Amino acid sequence: MSIEIEPEKAQQPAGAGPAGPRPARPWWMRPAFHTGIIGAVIGYFLGHWLGNMLSYGYARNPLSDMNDFPLVLGYALGTIGWLAGLGVFNDLFRQMIGKPVPVAEEEAEAASGLARYFRYTLDHKVVGIQYLIGMIVYFCTGGLFAMAIRTELLSPTYHIMSASSYLMVVGEHGTMMMMMMSSVVLGPFGQYLMPLMIGSKRMAFPRLEALSFWLTPAAYVILLSGVLLGGFPTGWTGYAPLSVQATEGMDSYALAFGIMGISLILAGFNIFVTVINYRAPGMRWSRLPMFVWSMLTVSFLMVLAVPVLVGGLYMLITDRTVETAFFANQLGGSSYLYQNLFWFFGHPEVYILALPGFGIVSEIIPVFCRKPLFGYRVAGAGMIGVALLSFFVWQHHLFDSGINPEMRPLFMLTTELISIPTGFIYLVAMGTFWKAKIRFTVPMLFAMALYFNFLIGGISGVFLSDVPADTTEHGSFFVMAHFHYTIMGGLIFAFFGACYYWLPKMMGIKLNQRLGYLHFWTMFIFFNSTFLPLFAVGMLGQPRRVFEYARNLQPLNVWVSISAFLLGASILIFVINFIWSTVIVREKEVGNPWQSRGLEWQVSSPPPPGNFEHIPVVLTGPYDYGVKDAPPVADLNPPVGVVSASYATAGATEVEA
Repeated sequence: MSIEIEPEKAQQPAGAGPAGPRPARPWWMRPAFHTGIIGAVIGYFLGHWLGNMLSYGYARNPLSDMNDFPLVLGYALGTIGWLAGLGVFNDLFRQMIGKPVPVAEEEAEAASGLARYFRYTLDHKVVGIQYLIGMIVYFCTGGLFAMAIRTELLSPTYHIMSASSYLMVVGEHGTMMMMMMSSVVLGPFGQYLMPLMIGSKRMAFPRLEALSFWLTPAAYVILLSGVLLGGFPTGWTGYAPLSVQATEGMDSYALAFGIMGISLILAGFNIFVTVINYRAPGMRWSRLPMFVWSMLTVSFLMVLAVPVLVGGLYMLITDRTVETAFFANQLGGSSYLYQNLFWFFGHPEVYILALPGFGIVSEIIPVFCRKPLFGYRVAGAGMIGVALLSFFVWQHHLFDSGINPEMRPLFMLTTELISIPTGFIYLVAMGTFWKAKIRFTVPMLFAMALYFNFLIGGISGVFLSDVPADTTEHGSFFVMAHFHYTIMGGLIFAFFGACYYWLPKMMGIKLNQRLGYLHFWTMFIFFNSTFLPLFAVGMLGQPRRVFEYARNLQPLNVWVSISAFLLGASILIFVINFIWSTVIVREKEVGNPWQSRGLEWQVSSPPPPGNFEHIPVVLTGPYDYGVKDAPPVADLNPPVGVVSASYATAGATEVEA
């Protein structure tokens, strides 16, 4: 465990001192969003031209008879141009030529005004707000595609789009939600709050943190550009050999998902290193907030699982551009290889989405129950168990594929075993609720809704882990309902609960509580009204990704579509509340409105530059609610020499070990 006692000193050539502040330039000459767009446009056209030059007279991809190389190279160089225009590489070039580079803390203190949110910045709090706005945009975009899907399914015979267009919309919706929403908690709340929760002044690698966010707009635009290219027919999974044979829209899927994968790897690595090395004195493993435990386990999954996905997508791109044959059965490859690579990422991905939700509600419920978190160590062990077991369940997605039937009993067993550590996490919450005097605030309602929704999703998941049952239900709307109950019913409800709980801390403003209650009840009611009937629709035989269905299922589909439109309206209530509260009214909140013991709430709202005036010394865990004579969670102004002595002791212990 280590953390800087003094602000970071940039080591300059020839022993020079730390870099001083650089003179400010006019806003239009400073790297920012607008220069990033210019760089992206230049990079794309340069890449497309270069791709045409390199592939002139040489047809690519014999399976689809198309030349994808110019488009792929255009996307790649466009992304590099976007990052260059933002100034991502400026500090690297400065160091290469021996010029001073800015220090993270000094830049955070110097940055001010609205313009900083449109720039590449080293302040983790600014990056967290950037992530928050970005994730809301990405989520609403995916929701609009969902509205188009439900509009098409109003009738089994009258169609507003063609079959290929419907597949395109389904693919864009699924990929937008699964790809972009992977960072919906880790980005806004993980980047912003985790250093505060562990008593750190910053993240371990501020430049990687900022880079992880600015890769996401590139992935978003590239994915949406697939609509102009005819989309992709594979859904969010991108199964080969169809993905090898598909039209150019498939390139946007592969490049966007790959770029987002790199963003996840960088974010996960940064969080992992920060938690291990940047905890304040006294912040033992047994005192870590549960949200930090969830971030730690999720970052573990990202660092180990996402590179497998990126490798698989790289192989897909080379199959489509330079005539490799990793996944082309006709040329000696194997489409099963892609399925295994994808789901080795894809099932840990489910827990990359689920565990942050449990981490959020584990922070919320002790505050509003005014009780210590029941079974703290059990909850931590449950998260670790879920993270480990998630690597041993991926082939249950292949039960119907015909691959290696002898492996089905093993993967059925491991899939059912993972419900045990998940149950530990669930029961910890039930124990905390027991005999508690609950305050039904908006964040608490969203937290309680998560457990209701996840229970339905978990019970329905038992059917899908069983081989005979999965044979009937696989590929139907039953699977889709199960998935939305576990992910949207869990992660997204937790995300909104976190917004109402932590935005007073992050932005120093209050969200309108009346609109918050209206948002919760409309979202909770219409979410269940939308997805609960889909279990019946699936059991009655309606397949996913098909826009024609039996006439007798039309009444249920009409009910679901109307409920989905009203569910979308509930999300609009949140967007209105967010804009109204943060832009128009801006009712200030500078204190601790929830009376939370969390370390992040012990400083002003929003936190000052550098987070803490002095490195705090943590005295106890964060959940001693209702404990008589409980000490404060931390000493924010420790006596001179205490912090230095603690690190000297830690260093001596490491040397002896």
